[in-house]
Amino acid sequence: MFKDLDPILHSQLRLAIISLLVSVKEAEFNYLKAKTSASSGNLSVQIQKLKEVGYIDIEKKFKDNYPLTICKITKEGIKAFDKYVKEIQNYINLKIK
Repeated sequence: MFKDLDPILHSQLRLAIISLLVSVKEAEFNYLKAKTSASSGNLSVQIQKLKEVGYIDIEKKFKDNYPLTICKITKEGIKAFDKYVKEIQNYINLKIK
């Protein structure tokens, strides 16, 4: 009856990162840090986990001699997010009935 929720997206910070990237498609590390209020270390760990499962791509480069990390959502990430949202809606709909 209830489907298992994606354990990767069930983390509050990872879900926040994916939710932001769904709307903007790509974002700099500092943008994600500001929007999520996460520490640099925690955000770094969580974006690496999202990268490992193929939900985001990470591009590292330099801008004005400073390191710049850009996170981009993948098609797989969009599909996983859509599925997660539908599964949450199913939980809510069953509770209402």
